[in-house]
Amino acid sequence: MEPLTTKEEAHIVALEDKARNTAETARGKAKDVVGRVTGDKDLETEGKADQVVGHLKQAGEKVKDAVRSGLPSEKE
Repeated sequence: MEPLTTKEEAHIVALEDKARNTAETARGKAKDVVGRVTGDKDLETEGKADQVVGHLKQAGEKVKDAVRSGLPSEKE
């Protein structure tokens, strides 16, 4: 098996980051819903905060993707 190129490694790391950010958003949504159902305002607030953090990180990944797509490739 051939070793991964730097570009391939970066792509894998980006996918892992996106998955982690999506999971953080989902965990936040779950906390938000559980907090609302149980009447736990602290858990609800924590869930909303986790969702915001997850969305902000996802937006950051989209910016990084846009910058990467605008850069010339290594082969050019």
